[in-house]
Amino acid sequence: MRTDPLHVAPPNPRTRRRVTRVALGAAVAVALGGSGIYIANANAAETDVPGRLQAEAFSAQSGAQTEGTGDQDGGKNVGWLANGDWLRYDNVTIGSTVTARIASDNTAGGSIELRLGSQTGTLLTTIPVAKTGGWQKWVTTSATVKAPTGKQNLFAVMKSAQKSDFVNINWFTLGGTTSTPTTPPTTAPTTKPPTAAPTTAPTTAPTTPPATGAGWVVMDQAKWKAQLAEFNAMTPKAITGNPVRVAEFNASCTVSHNKADDPIVLPGLPGGSHMHSFLGNNATDAFTTTDTLLKNTGSSCKPGEDHSAYWIPSLYENGKKVEPHGVTVYYGSRLPDPTKTMPLPQGFRMVVGDAKRQVDTPKGANGQFWCAGAGGEVGRSADGNWPVCAKTAEITFHLTFPDCWDGIHLDSPDHKSHTGPADGQGKCSGKFPVAIPSIAFVIGYPTSGSAAGFELSSGKASSMHGDVFAAWEDAALGHRVKDCLVQKAKCDTFGNH
Repeated sequence: MRTDPLHVAPPNPRTRRRVTRVALGAAVAVALGGSGIYIANANAAETDVPGRLQAEAFSAQSGAQTEGTGDQDGGKNVGWLANGDWLRYDNVTIGSTVTARIASDNTAGGSIELRLGSQTGTLLTTIPVAKTGGWQKWVTTSATVKAPTGKQNLFAVMKSAQKSDFVNINWFTLGGTTSTPTTPPTTAPTTKPPTAAPTTAPTTAPTTPPATGAGWVVMDQAKWKAQLAEFNAMTPKAITGNPVRVAEFNASCTVSHNKADDPIVLPGLPGGSHMHSFLGNNATDAFTTTDTLLKNTGSSCKPGEDHSAYWIPSLYENGKKVEPHGVTVYYGSRLPDPTKTMPLPQGFRMVVGDAKRQVDTPKGANGQFWCAGAGGEVGRSADGNWPVCAKTAEITFHLTFPDCWDGIHLDSPDHKSHTGPADGQGKCSGKFPVAIPSIAFVIGYPTSGSAAGFELSSGKASSMHGDVFAAWEDAALGHRVKDCLVQKAKCDTFGNH
């Protein structure tokens, strides 16, 4: 385990990324997204050495984070690299000699494969990794290669016989002139997003500048102002009779299609993710945008005014996909006072859960699949991670998203940092002053399970996660928020009390 000053040693090697990310705070420049693979920016190196390619200048990656380095050149290095993780560098020129600056405190070691075009493309060379005496004890390793002329896409693929992190990388030299990749930037800024402190959703441009670094998607304030003006002008529907006083409405959904795409975490990279079960907008793919969602009217969700896309990792039982027979997407409020709840802005995105979290989930652990129906849970799978239900019950999962928002950003580098929980008094305040509908997925699978258990396309049960790409018609969403949430009245799919 890493114990030098730049690392905190967590109790479980597979949770190291998550724990250390918190410990490093602003020094971490790349946060893992909900689906584990992340597009990033190829920023110029802090030390602009001709021919040098900083490790953090990747165009895409899986499994990596950046941190301030203890190496003599300063700047940053890429760490938390384990078997199967990779870094991609676009539009680079490779000469006859490749050099890597690496550090490791893992006795098992491993290697870095340099490949062309893809993770399994032509192998240029293999750079061996052995223990260097510390995660910030750096050595330089060189290899002779024979590469095609011209610009190439280069993959650095991590290989090790065990699952723990085994190498840090500071930089490469490729023996040629390195070009700046053209992939749009989405790495996290090294500073936290600014605190905007309106008590309700902003109706004018924020006075505090938004975070505009890579990965922060700043909301169009003119569009938001127009949406809020329409919302504020709405007259709430009169409450008659004696409705259940729960702030809630819903979208009733089924699975529309499956793709190994993720337009939030991996935009523009078809097939780059694990398999997802998509709900709602039936045109969702790697190239989905707010405009494409709003233009396409086909959806597997009701009501028809909801053009949003929702997705979860696909579930497999004995190698066969098991699709939910239905998913209810609840829009509610868990706040004691829901009267200040605002509608979601067009194009709002967020992720809950962590596809990289691969830990056991025995009975009683957090992140549980559970049994809904008569008889409930009657046992556990052989590995202890999945419930076995009575024949009259079925496997179910409940995902809940945050209910407070920063009021400025439609998305953030980790797809989470622009949202957060209520404060200790049950109010949206501080960094997240705007109350938004608290979204929850209740997912029902038509199976009772067995001793064999299940597998998610993202891995273990602990990797369950969900994504929201919001694209409601403004009036439909606004009336539901005003009639159901603000008035604290339980509404159905069509917004009726």
